[in-house]
Amino acid sequence: MSKIRINMLSMADSVDGQGVGSAYLELMNLLKEEGKNDFEILLNKGINNCDIIHAHTIEPRNYLKLKLSKKPTISYVHFLPDTLDGSIKLPKLIFKIFKKYLISFYKAADYLVVVNPIFKKDMIKAGLDKNKITYIPNYVSKEKFYKKTDEEIKKIRKKYELNPNDFVVLGAGQVQTRKGVIDFVETAQKLPDIKFIWAGGFSFGAITDGHNELKKIMDNPPSNVKFLGIVPREEMNNLFNISNLLFVPSYNELFPMTILEAVSTETPILLRNLELYEDILFNKYLSSDNNEDFANIIKELKDNKNLYKEQVENAKYISNFYSKDNVYKLWKEFYTSIMNK
Repeated sequence: MSKIRINMLSMADSVDGQGVGSAYLELMNLLKEEGKNDFEILLNKGINNCDIIHAHTIEPRNYLKLKLSKKPTISYVHFLPDTLDGSIKLPKLIFKIFKKYLISFYKAADYLVVVNPIFKKDMIKAGLDKNKITYIPNYVSKEKFYKKTDEEIKKIRKKYELNPNDFVVLGAGQVQTRKGVIDFVETAQKLPDIKFIWAGGFSFGAITDGHNELKKIMDNPPSNVKFLGIVPREEMNNLFNISNLLFVPSYNELFPMTILEAVSTETPILLRNLELYEDILFNKYLSSDNNEDFANIIKELKDNKNLYKEQVENAKYISNFYSKDNVYKLWKEFYTSIMNK
């Protein structure tokens, strides 16, 4: 059988610090490495010289290609209208139009891929055809995200002005209201002897929801909190390795890439208690829904070595489940089934 030619439509890596970009790059690498005998990958080409068109981002030019193509078309669903609340701040009318455009974009594709099965029901509620929807989880390369040696970690900590014995809590993602940045800082204030680092900035600039309030916090954080701004993805492995915990107090997500990146480095995770994590993380994480509890959990993790070891094992379990082989198999079956139809 000849290779399946897939035309990827994407501008996902044009802005650093976005999970969409990370997911796109990981899939591209996965298909090029594992699928070199099965697939030929094209990028942002025309609509005719391929077997399948796969849109990763929602630019109008991609929308036109989905509409005009006679080839099978796929859209990756990285966010839904509801997940945009708390991300960007636009005038109500423009926001309403944008949300309608988003659903129209997804409707234009023959197939939809979602990274979390819980969102299928929200997609159906939004008017999308349930028969179009396939669940394939995100994936992170173990070559790029892995556990470093104690000696290497010591050196990287020195670079970030951290002591070997500091307990370090990492937050990562765009600085926006729905990411729970304010909760991250308020939790840090309850634990002055613990270091908190946030990797990420304003990827959407001034239209970020809560921009002015968040900017004030970033410009004048508590003494134990450091905002690093947008961090290149290749540096993130170092940050996970110098951290004792990834803390994700987001109010809304699909499947944060930061979680997969963290568990690949054997870093435990503390999340907001959201239903969306239940089916994809197998209860192998710590969670709560208020800052008092977050602070107590972090303190106990710092003080209780047995609890900490248990959470490291949980991180390894999640990482092994989302292995390269498992996720590649799902993509290969998906693309092949489209061709067979």
